[in-house]
Amino acid sequence: MKTAIVLSGGGSLGAVQVGMLQSLARMNFLPDMVIGASVGALNGAFFADDPTPAGADRLAELWRGLRRDDVFPLTVLAGVKALVLGRDHLVESAALRTIARRALRMRRIEEARIPLHIVATDVLSGDEVLLSSGDVETALMASTAIPVVFPQVELAGRHLFDGGVANSTPIASAIACGAERIVVLPTGVSCAMREPPRNMAALALHVLGLQSMRQIDRDVERFALQAQITIVPPLCPLSVSMFDFSQTASLIERAAAQTRAWLAAQGLERTGPLHVPLAHHDRAAASAPIELPGPLQQAPRIAA
Repeated sequence: MKTAIVLSGGGSLGAVQVGMLQSLARMNFLPDMVIGASVGALNGAFFADDPTPAGADRLAELWRGLRRDDVFPLTVLAGVKALVLGRDHLVESAALRTIARRALRMRRIEEARIPLHIVATDVLSGDEVLLSSGDVETALMASTAIPVVFPQVELAGRHLFDGGVANSTPIASAIACGAERIVVLPTGVSCAMREPPRNMAALALHVLGLQSMRQIDRDVERFALQAQITIVPPLCPLSVSMFDFSQTASLIERAAAQTRAWLAAQGLERTGPLHVPLAHHDRAAASAPIELPGPLQQAPRIAA
């Protein structure tokens, strides 16, 4: 049975996937292909390049050393330059490219030990674009190019940006590549946050994360007859912003421990939609109708 690992996007919550990969690597889990979008493409490329426990530990060490400015070097000056120069992005992706170059030993996608597919989005059509060969750094820059934050990438005549826009959890791509069994590694979502993110990039990541988690269950139902789909449970509750890189070590350790327990309980044998315990969340209060303070005032009409 042809097996694929699918890794979703999720900013700094990509650290959760690292813990999952550590536990899977330690049980010598080797898929037939790896497919990732956004930060899942970066983690997936690293795993496809070196799927051993030592490789997963090296990825974890890389993540533990990351700081927000290493990935998102956002400054007031950068914002002013973007406005003055009329750019379509706030910062360059040079810092992210340096991380990829330092971390990966391969230079081309087809050199990976496990067949690797990187998902990006066509800027004009919104179509999902599967990159299965060529320069791995360029493909990763395209897949992780958050709209407005990072520049688009032109490749083979197409303008590409973040794969999470078209499909943050590319189950459909795995099906198209012939996968009969799919193991999904979601980053999860900041389900226990008390208020919305205030930063532009943080809010963009949060929205993509919400979209991703809702899409997963829909795709599991949609493709249930075409493949066995297993979802590794993400961390929950989780209050860490997808823009916050200060807690990556804790996220890795928590995810690794949870995944070890899940594997010991025959988690890989389970299929179907994701079921995360939410007893600690007051969902009843969250779904209650909102009472507006005072009578609704009708807006005044303006004569043409």
